Amino acid sequence: MTKYVYAFDEGQKDMKDLLGGKGANLSEMKRLSLPVPDGFTITTEACINYLKQGETLSDEVVQQLADQLEAFSLRTGKAFSSDEQLLLVSVRSGAKISMPGMMDTILNLGLNDDNVKKLAEKTGDARFAYDCYRRLLQMFGEVVYGIPMTAFDTYFNTFKQEHNYTNDADISAEGLQDICEHYKTIYLEEVRKPFPQDPQKQLLEAVEAVFKSWDNDRARVYRDLNDIPHTIGTAVNVQEMVFGNSGSNSGTGVAFTRDPGTGENKLFGEYLLNAQGEDVVAGIRTPQDISTLKDQMPHVHQEFVDVSKRLETHYKDMQDIEFTIENGKLYLLQTRNGKRTAKAAINIAVDLVEEGILTKAEAITKVDVKSIDTLLHPTFKPEALEAAEVISKAGLPASPGAATGHIVFSAETAKLRAESGEKVILMRPETSPEDIEGMIASEAIVTTHGGMTSHAAVVARGMGKCCVTGCSDLEINTTAKTVTYQGKTLNENDMISVDGAKGDIYLGEIATTNAEHSPSFDQLMQWSEEIARLNVRMNAETKSDIEMGYQFNAKGIGLVRTEHMFFGAERLVEMRRFILSSDDATRIEALNKIRENQTEDFEQIFRLSGERPTIVRLLDPPLHEFLPRSAEEMTSVAQQLSISERELKQRMDELHETNPMLGHRGCRLAITYPELYVMQTEAMMGSVARLKQEGITCQPEIMIPLVSTVEEFNILKSQITDTITELESQHGKLPHLIGTMIETPRACMIAGQLAKVCDFFSFGTNDLTQLTYGFSRDDAGKFINDYINQEILPIDPFQTIDVDGVGALIRMAVEQAKAQNTSLKIGVCGELGGDPKSIHFFNGLDIDYVSCSPFRVPGAILATAQSEVESGR
Repeated sequence: MTKYVYAFDEGQKDMKDLLGGKGANLSEMKRLSLPVPDGFTITTEACINYLKQGETLSDEVVQQLADQLEAFSLRTGKAFSSDEQLLLVSVRSGAKISMPGMMDTILNLGLNDDNVKKLAEKTGDARFAYDCYRRLLQMFGEVVYGIPMTAFDTYFNTFKQEHNYTNDADISAEGLQDICEHYKTIYLEEVRKPFPQDPQKQLLEAVEAVFKSWDNDRARVYRDLNDIPHTIGTAVNVQEMVFGNSGSNSGTGVAFTRDPGTGENKLFGEYLLNAQGEDVVAGIRTPQDISTLKDQMPHVHQEFVDVSKRLETHYKDMQDIEFTIENGKLYLLQTRNGKRTAKAAINIAVDLVEEGILTKAEAITKVDVKSIDTLLHPTFKPEALEAAEVISKAGLPASPGAATGHIVFSAETAKLRAESGEKVILMRPETSPEDIEGMIASEAIVTTHGGMTSHAAVVARGMGKCCVTGCSDLEINTTAKTVTYQGKTLNENDMISVDGAKGDIYLGEIATTNAEHSPSFDQLMQWSEEIARLNVRMNAETKSDIEMGYQFNAKGIGLVRTEHMFFGAERLVEMRRFILSSDDATRIEALNKIRENQTEDFEQIFRLSGERPTIVRLLDPPLHEFLPRSAEEMTSVAQQLSISERELKQRMDELHETNPMLGHRGCRLAITYPELYVMQTEAMMGSVARLKQEGITCQPEIMIPLVSTVEEFNILKSQITDTITELESQHGKLPHLIGTMIETPRACMIAGQLAKVCDFFSFGTNDLTQLTYGFSRDDAGKFINDYINQEILPIDPFQTIDVDGVGALIRMAVEQAKAQNTSLKIGVCGELGGDPKSIHFFNGLDIDYVSCSPFRVPGAILATAQSEVESGR
C-alpha cells in the first residue's frame, strides 16, 4: 500500500519530491533536534492523485490521515475538542520548489464555538482566544470557501474605526467576540452554509483546499515565470500550533541568515510582537528589525543566532527561517534556501567558499543563471539623481535596480499597459499574491506598507524586479488613483523613477549608467570558466556589442549577421539598387559601393576580435526585407533610384513571394546572384589582408546559411575559395574556414555528407525550430501560449530546446558529422545558445561552443559550468 502521510520524524531533507521542501526541511530539523512543533505531511503524490481523480480525496488518504492524527495526538498528548489539552494545528502548503505566497495557509484550525471558550479558560486570556478564532474564520473562509477577504476586512476595519481602535491589538476580547459572530454571518451570506464546527471536517476541507490551490491562477503564473513544472504537486503540512499572538512575550518573524539584498554575513529579518505569521508577510503592520530582539529577549536572540549558523552550515546555503516565540520559547516553523538578489547570490557563494563551507563547484550551482541579467543592467546616474525631485525617501530598499515608468494602481492595468508596450510602475498600499501578473509586467513595485520580508519584497527579489516597500510618507489611493506626497498629488500615468537599491522614489525620468562588475562576480566567472567544457561566444556585429561581449570574456564571435550592416540609409539605397536593377552593370556598380562599406565594417570587427574566431554569416534574409513598404517609401525609393513608381512596383511584383521565409533567401539567393557572396568574401578577406599588413592576425570563419544539399554548399564554397585564392595571390596566405549553418531538417539528415566538405557547423536553432515544427517564429506568439496552457507543448520551443524533436535532429547531426570528421568544429548560434536548459542539453553533445547576445554571455558561461557540475564529469 502506498504511504501518503508521514510524521515529521519519518522524513529527511532528501525527500523533497515526496514531502515538498517545507515538509522535508521540517523533518530534517526534527532529526537535528531543533525546536520544531510536531506534525505530519501529506505527500505530493496524494495531491497529484487528488487533482487527477476530480478533486476527491481517496479513501486511502482519508484513512491514513485519521491514523496519523491519532498517532499525533498520542505524541503531543493533545486532541481536537479536548477539555484538558486542546489541539490546534496549522495547515500549510509546501511544494518541492519554494513558491512563497502562491498557495494557501490556514492557522488555528480546530477552533469552534466551544473550543474557543476552552482556549480562553485554559490560557486565562479570552482576548487571545477570540483573536485566534477570528483569524481562523477569515483564513478558512477565503481559502476553503472562496469568500473574498475584503468581506472580512471591510467589517474589521469599520469596527476599529467605530470604536476608535488604532491597532488590532487594542481591540478587547468582547470586541473580538462580536467580530467572530459577525464573521459567521458572512459565511451564510456569501456561501449559504455555516462555518464547520467539526475539527475533523475542517481538517479534511483544509487539506483539499491546499491541494486545489496548486492550480490557482497566481500559482500557475508563478510556476511559468520560474520554470517550475505544473505536474509535481504540493504537499500539505499539518503542524501543532504555537502562538506568537499570546502576549507581549510572544511574537513571530522571518529572518535570513545573510542579507538577501547584498549578501552581507549578518542576520537580516523582522518580527512582530503579539502577532501571528501572516501579519509579517502580509505587510499590514510594520515589523521591528531582528537586531532589536537582542534587547527585548536576549536569550531568544542568542538561541536564534546559534540555530541560524547551524542551519546555514548544514544546508550549505543562506537560509530563510520562519519562527514563532511563544511565551519566551523559540520555535522554528520553516527553513529553506532563501530568495536573494543576483548581487547577494554571488557574494554569498564566494563568501561560503572562502569560509570553507562550499567548494568552487558547489558555489556556482548556488547562483541562478537568469538572475545574472539583473547585474548587467543600468543604474541611475548620480548627477541625475542630485537634480531630480524626491517623492519619497522613507521606503525600504526591498529589491535593487533602477526603473522608470508610468504609475498604475492595479495589476490588471499594469498587465494591459505593459502588453501595449508601455513601461509601468505598480503602486499599491501592499501587494498580495493575486497581483503576481501585474508585478511581472511592471518595471518596479512600490508599496506604502510592509517590510523587507513582505509579499512585495520577497516576490520582487525572486524575479529580480526593482521594489521599494514601506513608503510611509506616501498615501496611495487605489480608488481615486492618486499618490499624495509632501502636499502634492500624482495621478495615474504620471512618470516616476524608483531606486530599489536605496529605497528612494523620484519624479520623472532619470538618466542611467551601466552597472559595474564586482570582484565577487569576476571570481565566480573565473571559477565557472575553469569548470566549463563548452566555450561561449557572442552574436554581435556592432562595436559596442563586441566590446561588451569581450568584457564578459566571450571566446570569440559565433555569429556576425551581415544583413544588419545593410540598413544604414546610404547602404540601403545601394542594396535596393542591387535588388531592383534589371541590368548587370547597375547591380555591379551597387555592389562595388556596398563592398567599400562592408570592408570597413569587417575591418572594425576583426580588429576587435584579433586572433579570436569570428564567424561571419553571409547574407541570409529574403530580399523583401530590404524593399519599401508604404506608398511614401515607394515614392522616395523611386526618386533615389531614378526610376518611375510604375517600374518600381513592377519589379517588386516580380520579386514578390508568397512565403518569403521559405523562399528566395540564404544560399539560394547566392545561387541566383553569385556576385553577392563574392562581394562579401572580397570585403571580408580584403579587410583581413589590410590587418595582416598591420601585423594583426585574424581568424575569420565564413558561414554559408540555409544549406539543404551538399551541391549547394560545394558550388558556393568553390566561388568563395576562388575569390580568396585570387586575394592570396596578392597578399599571401589568409587564414579562414568555410562552413555552414545547419538550420533545415534536411541538413541534419545529411550532416555526415556535409561534414566531409565543411570546416565547421553552427546550428541556427531559430530557423531549425521553425522548419521542424512548421511554426513561423514571427507568428507563433499568437498561439504558442495556448499550446502551453493546454499542455500540448511543455515549453516554447523558440525559448528552450525541444529535446524530442529539434534536439533529436541536432543530436543525430552531430553524431553523423563527428563520425565522418572528428576535427569538425561545431557550435550553436541561435537564441537557444543563451538558454540555461538548452545549454545543459548542448553540453551533453560533442560540440565545442554556444553563442548568444553579449549580455547573455556571463549567464551562458555560468550555465555551461553548472551543466558540467551536474553531469558529474
